[in-house]
Amino acid sequence: MKAVQANFLGFIQNRAQFIIPIYQRTYSWTIEQCEQLWNDIVRVATHNEYLAHFIGSIVYIQKGIYQTSQIPQLMVIDGQQRIVTMSLLLCAIKKYLQNHPDNNAPSSQKILNYYLINPEENSDLRYKVILTQTDRETIKNIVDDVQAEISNKSLHITENYAYFLRMLEKQTINIDDLFQGIRKLIIVDISLDGNYDNPQLIFESLNSTGLELSQADLIRNYILMGLEPDVQTRLYNTYWYPMEQDFGQVGYTEWFDSFMRDYLTMKSTSGSIPRINEVYLEFKKYFSTKANNAMEDVISDIFTYSQHYTRFVLGKEPDEDIRKILKDILTLRVDVAYPLLLEFYDEYKKDKLTKQDLIDLLTLIESYVYRRLICGIPTNSLNKTFATFSRNIDRDNFVNSVKAKFTTLDSYRQFPTDEEFKQALMVRDVYNLRSRNYLLGKLENFDRKEQVNIDTYTIEHIMPQNENVSPQWQKDLGEQWKDIHTKYLHTIGNLTLTGYNPELSDRSFVEKRDMKGGFADSPIRLNDTLAKRQTWSEREIISRASELSELAVKVWPKLSVSTEEIKKYKSQFIEKETSSFTLESHTNNLNPASLELFEQLRHRILNLDSSIIEEIKKVYIAYKITTNFVDIEPYKNKLVLWLNMNFDEIYDPRGMCCDVSNIGHHGNGSVQVEISDINEMEDIMDLISQSYIKHRED
Repeated sequence: MKAVQANFLGFIQNRAQFIIPIYQRTYSWTIEQCEQLWNDIVRVATHNEYLAHFIGSIVYIQKGIYQTSQIPQLMVIDGQQRIVTMSLLLCAIKKYLQNHPDNNAPSSQKILNYYLINPEENSDLRYKVILTQTDRETIKNIVDDVQAEISNKSLHITENYAYFLRMLEKQTINIDDLFQGIRKLIIVDISLDGNYDNPQLIFESLNSTGLELSQADLIRNYILMGLEPDVQTRLYNTYWYPMEQDFGQVGYTEWFDSFMRDYLTMKSTSGSIPRINEVYLEFKKYFSTKANNAMEDVISDIFTYSQHYTRFVLGKEPDEDIRKILKDILTLRVDVAYPLLLEFYDEYKKDKLTKQDLIDLLTLIESYVYRRLICGIPTNSLNKTFATFSRNIDRDNFVNSVKAKFTTLDSYRQFPTDEEFKQALMVRDVYNLRSRNYLLGKLENFDRKEQVNIDTYTIEHIMPQNENVSPQWQKDLGEQWKDIHTKYLHTIGNLTLTGYNPELSDRSFVEKRDMKGGFADSPIRLNDTLAKRQTWSEREIISRASELSELAVKVWPKLSVSTEEIKKYKSQFIEKETSSFTLESHTNNLNPASLELFEQLRHRILNLDSSIIEEIKKVYIAYKITTNFVDIEPYKNKLVLWLNMNFDEIYDPRGMCCDVSNIGHHGNGSVQVEISDINEMEDIMDLISQSYIKHRED
């Protein structure tokens, strides 16, 4: 490796071509980064005390298998964003000088010949910078000042070029002064020897902060970087480039890291769910388990599942019936179910499931998630539920096996019954749910061929929101009108859809019913029964809520699986830990003070969140969300706690904790702390809360 300080313009002026390898991400700087670069250049240009400005390093392979043409071709390992952005700025200056010549600045032709092209070369060798496929034609057209229409134009390149043109047209700085600022830019020129230096290790070191590249970019580089150029090109063109095109430029940025996390979750035999910022590390672990010749098998598999993924997250499913239910699941934002949906969809694409089978399973997922939401069951256990769900599924009897598996989910993972769902829906404040439009839309459009676009309607409170209701409303509601208003205002029985929300306003029920556009003059089915009501009181609200809840159990149907199927699979699905241990098993030997201490601590922990689960183990009592965040082992005169965190993660200003990462112990995690005095409770709860928050966010 050779590293030297260099002037950027001198560096780029050398007779060479900078090639961005196909495994690198596409150009991704936004206007925000361009604005920062512009401001830096203007600052050094207008202040003589700045003799130079460092813009970063450019790392490339100098020799070896990449040195194949008559002009030096340098494979850029790091620094693509800086080279391309500066090239766009120079292109903008060239364009500006064509229309505004300046004798003090270099001519537009010199800028082109010195910094943007190799003037004596033809074809692609003519260009100083050659980008990956998505960006290549866009920047070539900008360099050549050609207005040709190309498919899939690079958004970032065109937007940033336009930004620099706008800044030049504003003429806030003299063009000659601006160029003087560019002349002050310096870089660290780092050249690698392809025969000795390991580009992958150097690349990882340069990007160790994880800020520069997405996790998916790191994975792509890991897969392709070490291969021979012809193999790189073949795998990229066959698999990775089509994936990028399928996601699209915006979708790739927004969704690809999440896809890789869900793909790895699906592939995990233990149901392990990678953190989103550790997907690359988990992929390397996953790939290390594969045979040496499995690279193409892995990337081919990723490609297959990425096609499934775009069908439901980007709405690309061609079948209208399947696309509709996938859209509903996406609306619920139940992305924790995506690893399981990937498996369902793969079975469907392999013709192991019929279209109706897939629809039945997707409907089951939608019902499971939404019934639990309405019943107020915390959602933070769903990720582990879905990640491990298919572990024991009978692939030869897939649909019934999945349905039977749902019947074995217990406690906080259970599938709510019809009665539980109806009772919860009748009293739930659904108006303040994020999914309120989804709820009313599904009720309105159930079993209806002519679907109503509810986005053109607004939600109407039949009994008005105004707490100072009119005398007529007070009369209709009765003496307890205040209590009724408070209790039922936002419940399903009092909500409907209308296109006349401002006109209805706080009018009496009869006026809302009979006016033009009112309930009796509405195409909305949710208003059918309102048109027949004579008044609106507590009885009518409860009656309508009951009617809608009966409809809801059809919209979000219950499990339908035979008793024989349940019996067939129940024994292999039950994953309960059979244990005879009780709380008393651990607390019988505590002295009175320690028992009181334990009861208070237990109460405080459970009150952190209603979703926290208490599990009695042989040696300790565990408190968990989807995994343990604190374990307690009672002793006669004290309680020993283990916090499921690394020792360097805990904030412990009083020094109460000790590091047990290299010491055998019962509980989970590397942090141990003891409590024997009630006066230590607040400090202990602060430590426990740190572990709880960490696992809740994970």
